[in-house]
Amino acid sequence: MPQRPYIVGNWKMHGTRAMLSEARAIDRAAQRHMKVEVALAPPYTLIHPVHREAEQIGVGAQDCHHEDGGAHTGDISAAMVADAGAKFVILGHSERRQNHAESDEIVRAKAEAALSAGLRIILCCGESEETRAAGDAVAFVKEQLKASLPADHAVLTNGSANASERVTIAYEPIWAIGTGNTATVEDIAEMHGEIRALLIELFGEEEGPEIRILYGGSVKPENASQILSTAEVGGALVGGASLTADSLMGIALAAAEADEA
Repeated sequence: MPQRPYIVGNWKMHGTRAMLSEARAIDRAAQRHMKVEVALAPPYTLIHPVHREAEQIGVGAQDCHHEDGGAHTGDISAAMVADAGAKFVILGHSERRQNHAESDEIVRAKAEAALSAGLRIILCCGESEETRAAGDAVAFVKEQLKASLPADHAVLTNGSANASERVTIAYEPIWAIGTGNTATVEDIAEMHGEIRALLIELFGEEEGPEIRILYGGSVKPENASQILSTAEVGGALVGGASLTADSLMGIALAAAEADEA
C-alpha cells in the first residue's frame, strides 16, 4: 500500500517558545488533512515542547551525534533526542556537510546511531551548482547516497520493520536551498527516478519502491503542486516556508491534491 505524502518542516536555527503557537496551528491543521503525513524538525530546544503540544504531527531533530555519549561538548546523541520526544532525525543536510565538514562516513555513522536508537531517518543528498554544470549531478548524488546509507540491511530494519518504514530520502540540490531557485520538473523527475533505481538495487523489488523520496529546495505553496505531482516525488522537505502554519499547510494541501490526481 503506497505511503501518504510526507511534508516535513525543517525550522533550522529558527524558533523560540514564542513559535509554539505556530506549531500548535500546524498540528491542528494537520488533523484536518489526514491524507498527508506532516512533521516538524524544530531546534533541539523546542523538541520536547513541540512533542508535548503535538497530537497529530510527527516531531523530529535536525541532527544527532554518531556516538552514544562522551566528551563531545555541545553535541547531542540520538538517544538524547529520542528521549526528548523526537521520532525521526534529519541527517546529511548540505548545511551540515558544508558548514561542519561532515563526510559521507560521518553521515553513515549518524544514521546507524539514529536507527539503533529507534529513530526514523531522513537522509539528505544533493549536488552543487558546479557539479550539475559539469554534467555529473546524477553520478554524484547516487554515490553520495550509497556511501551515506548503512551498509548493513539489518541496521535499517532493526530486525522487524521494513526499511520503508524507517528510511526516507530527501533530494535537495544545494543550489536551490534558500536561494529562491527551484530545479525544473525535468531535473527533479530525472534525479528522483535515478534515486528510485538505486533504492531498488539496494533494497530489492519489494522494499525499494516503497521508500519515500522527498524534494527540498525553495519549496513553497506557489510551486508545490507542480513539484509534488512529479513522478517519484513522495513529499517535500521544507525550510523557510515551514515557519508559518499557513505556508506549510498550503504545501500539505498541494500534496493531498497531487496524491488524489
